[in-house]
Amino acid sequence: MLCITNFKEKRDVFVFFKKYISDLRNEFKGYNAKSLSKDLMAGLTVAAVALPLALAFGVSSGADAAAGLVTAIFAGIFIGVFSGASYQISGPTGAMSAILLTLSVKYGIQGVLLAGFISGAILVIAAVLKIGRLVSYIPAPVITGFTSGIAIIIALGQIDNFFGTKSEGSDAVEKLISYGRLGFSPNWTAVLFGAIVVAIMIVYPKKLAAFIPSSLASIIIVLIINMVMFPDEPKVAEVGAIPKRLFTDEALIKKGFDLSNIKNLIAPAVSIAALGMIESLLCGASAGKMKNEKIDAGRELVAQGIGNMIIPLFGGVPATAAIARTSVAIKSGGQTRLVSVFHSVVLILSMFLLGGVMSRIPMAALAGVLMVTAFRMNDWAAIKSIFKKKFKSSILQYVLTMVSTVVFDLTVAIVIGVVAAMIVFVVKSSELRVTSSDIDEDKLKGKVRSGHHEEFKVVYVSGPLFFGTQEKLINQLEALCGNPQVILSMRGVPTADDISLSELERLYNTLREKGTQISFTGVQTAVSEMMDRAGFRERIGEEHFYWDAVAAIKALEVREYGSDYAD
Repeated sequence: MLCITNFKEKRDVFVFFKKYISDLRNEFKGYNAKSLSKDLMAGLTVAAVALPLALAFGVSSGADAAAGLVTAIFAGIFIGVFSGASYQISGPTGAMSAILLTLSVKYGIQGVLLAGFISGAILVIAAVLKIGRLVSYIPAPVITGFTSGIAIIIALGQIDNFFGTKSEGSDAVEKLISYGRLGFSPNWTAVLFGAIVVAIMIVYPKKLAAFIPSSLASIIIVLIINMVMFPDEPKVAEVGAIPKRLFTDEALIKKGFDLSNIKNLIAPAVSIAALGMIESLLCGASAGKMKNEKIDAGRELVAQGIGNMIIPLFGGVPATAAIARTSVAIKSGGQTRLVSVFHSVVLILSMFLLGGVMSRIPMAALAGVLMVTAFRMNDWAAIKSIFKKKFKSSILQYVLTMVSTVVFDLTVAIVIGVVAAMIVFVVKSSELRVTSSDIDEDKLKGKVRSGHHEEFKVVYVSGPLFFGTQEKLINQLEALCGNPQVILSMRGVPTADDISLSELERLYNTLREKGTQISFTGVQTAVSEMMDRAGFRERIGEEHFYWDAVAAIKALEVREYGSDYAD
């Protein structure tokens, strides 16, 4: 048995790599100097976008700018090479930084790195178990609410850097509350720098963004102002020294694995892995529509897993696919996954050649970038649609997930959102619609002879009939007591349980004693089988079941007026 299992595993691995090699051949089929130049230019453009974000997200993760840069470099190489699509660009993201900030407060950077390593292993396991397909079951309002919650966390987490203040707490909410105790005294120079970045990014011309991203342009401008105004003694917090090496002082290859808190890090690692899976696959699906290319979900999770096991070794924080950088790569004319590698090469050159200059970037400037990024993270079109069209269930899922994301961690928020969506779906799906009407004489012309239908009532039922919905039907039928003939149309009833049938039988007998006869029409197969199992049909009598209302009316007229009225 063990030999069979091992053989199957080896076969699966062989198939995996065979498909990977096949996809690579197709990806680089006809690759030439022109394609290479497009990839190089796209890589340069993506690097321009990624550089300020890498620095900012490194800081917002509770690490430093160097850690963010290392993350972007190694994610671009390792995840980019093995990615499940040719267009994916991975690196540190705002959503991930929101989780990591809380984790860093509790367990330090070493805790973040170890949790990142574990999350990588979890992602590989998730790929083997094909768990990625579960992402498609997360409702859109839940994802939108989660994204908005992350945006709030990012914005709240940057208050200190933006205003030059100090707070305490293990999460964004606690930090916000601590201002009441510690006081709030802004550094107005920091506020000025942050405001300049925000203003530039808001009014930045779209045509100019094609040559240099607004985030990079705004940081360069503020950097110049800072160096001119304060050449010797900084007046605001700055990024600080960026080491000219491809690993940080906290790198696991340097400090080793501290396993003392590993039990406490399992749950955060699961959250990191869940976010990595969700964000990467959703990014792949969204960007895939832009390039008309489907993502291989299994290989993408393997790539994310391998990448996130390697990155902490060099001191980088957990990474995931980033839609902003990925879309830039596609729009810039990127042809292959070499775009991801080239963008990493540019970042490496920036680290070695511009490290001294980047060290003078004000933290407030990075905070400004993150504030605008957080605002733009929200899917405003979807949010507007949900509230404008007053979709109550979608509003509930959105708000509940958003609040849960801010108050709890990612995993809990997603679970709460999905459970809420399931409950809403069950409630909606279990809704029973019951209407009654008189006989429409026009519809019966040519089908029955008699016109004596004043005492007939037709009750139309639509929806599942079970203990939770039976009362509505029972009340409707009780209200028709006194009508000699009631035709119960059940063509819209897909299922029924024994409890509801028992109650329906009780009412049938009660109404019959009071002179009201119920006939059943259009009973679906599943309901009919349940009636047979429960003995319902046998006790009611087969003669009271008909294909449709017309057949029931014919039979009732014959019974009431004699065979002369039959067709």
